[in-house]
Amino acid sequence: MLEAGAWYDCTKQSDMLQWPYNAPHRAARSKAKPFGYFDATLVGGWQVPGEPYTNAPGTDWLWWRARMLGGRTNHYGRISLRMGPYDFKTRSRDGKGFDWPISYEDLAPYYDKAEELIGVFGTNEGLENTPDGKFQPAPAPRGYERVIKITCDKLGIPCIPSRLAILTQPLNGRPACHYCSQCGRACGVNANFNSPGVHIFPAMKTGNLEVRTGAMAREVVVGRDGLARGVAYIDTKTRRDETVYAKVVVLAASCCETARIMLNSKSGIFPNGIANSSGLVGRYLMDTVGSPVGGHLPILEDLPPQNEDGVGGNHMYMPWWLYKEQKAGQMPFSRGYHIELGGGRGLPGSGALGGSDQILGGGYGLELKRNLRKIYGANIYFDGRGEMIPNDDSYCEIDPNTLDRWGIPVLRFHFKWSDDEILQAKHMQETFQQIIEAAGGKVLYKSGAEDNWGISKGGEIIHEVGAARMGDNPKTSVLNPYCQAWDCKNLFITDAAPFVSNADKNPTLTITALGWRTSEYIADQVKKRNLAV
Repeated sequence: MLEAGAWYDCTKQSDMLQWPYNAPHRAARSKAKPFGYFDATLVGGWQVPGEPYTNAPGTDWLWWRARMLGGRTNHYGRISLRMGPYDFKTRSRDGKGFDWPISYEDLAPYYDKAEELIGVFGTNEGLENTPDGKFQPAPAPRGYERVIKITCDKLGIPCIPSRLAILTQPLNGRPACHYCSQCGRACGVNANFNSPGVHIFPAMKTGNLEVRTGAMAREVVVGRDGLARGVAYIDTKTRRDETVYAKVVVLAASCCETARIMLNSKSGIFPNGIANSSGLVGRYLMDTVGSPVGGHLPILEDLPPQNEDGVGGNHMYMPWWLYKEQKAGQMPFSRGYHIELGGGRGLPGSGALGGSDQILGGGYGLELKRNLRKIYGANIYFDGRGEMIPNDDSYCEIDPNTLDRWGIPVLRFHFKWSDDEILQAKHMQETFQQIIEAAGGKVLYKSGAEDNWGISKGGEIIHEVGAARMGDNPKTSVLNPYCQAWDCKNLFITDAAPFVSNADKNPTLTITALGWRTSEYIADQVKKRNLAV
């Protein structure tokens, strides 16, 4: 296995229990650490030193990369939602986008296996297009989450326990979460899912896996027969060109990085990049729609202090609930979103009481301190995570004029939201404000038409998918239903690049399930001698 970044072991390198006052500026975020000083990302973020990307005119795409073993699984939110039956057949349902060549029923057994291996908490609710799973017990709601649950019940919005890849019971030698709420710093006891602790290190113990860190992949090497022969990479320590040879090559570099490797893998057989006879490598790039609203709930003021840290994420969330109205044509946009929420008395860091002047009107001295203690933990915020429909204007390509520090051509992005996504963001804004006001609160920040309803920038939610989609026709897709390249039968992709659509369910669990299904297929093809090893 080739890893572009450095070695990382969360049980030895996590800053999980560090205090903000042990870091510069109370651990405030910075350009080098956009998610805070103790965020688990070793090297990376919105920019990686010496590894630029470019945007076409009119595009403001953001690309988060983590150069470390396990990549973004070390710090992501661990939200683990199954895509539902509707999500695999979106075009059949509303005439937009594309259908997957597989169904929910095809992937359901692998969702089961993935959840049981990584450990996901949640509850079985029987909701429309929100499949239940193999769950560990969910933690109890925090105080502010109970208030929102009561409010949502009155408004007819489902509010149920979250589904996160964090252990509430021991599993395979991993302990249960101790509720320090610092999952983004990486878990020092391996209680949340991260690919090194759950996948890579156990695989290494078999003796069948060698991991090479500091290996920046340049291209897939192709033989005269059109088959992949290995991967050419740069050793980032010696800066020497190296090649590792293989009978089967699997790309799982993350959606856009995989597309970059494929587009840079040019040869006489593949002049436009490996497995790109369809011309679709890099095309139909998608991200998740987001739009935040924040508020203040007086009912939460001046409560007795108590530990409500919990897991590093929300204990409750709201799945999309308007499928019937959408099917009946009663909504101004297609597809939906789920709602994530936050608040409460988390570990105070830099900026924890910012914006208090909107509530208190100012203050000084002892009185100000008393008032700040009174309102601390009474703020609430919501953000949507909505589906984007693939469009012809959103894609990545090789920038012919820019190289990174390793001499590898970089990506250039093109991106555009459609009216469906913008109107979805408008609905988010209206819904979140309605919830805050129905709970007796005051809206502190919101967005309107003048700023596109607060819709996130492309890539900002860090859910980029697509760029090498699967399908049932080699003319209209890059991969077959098993994530195998149509043009190169010993090349497979097991990240989010094969996605045909980007449901309102965060992609990591589906990446894991698809990867498991593809792995079984590779083993079966080897056994049948359709692939040589």
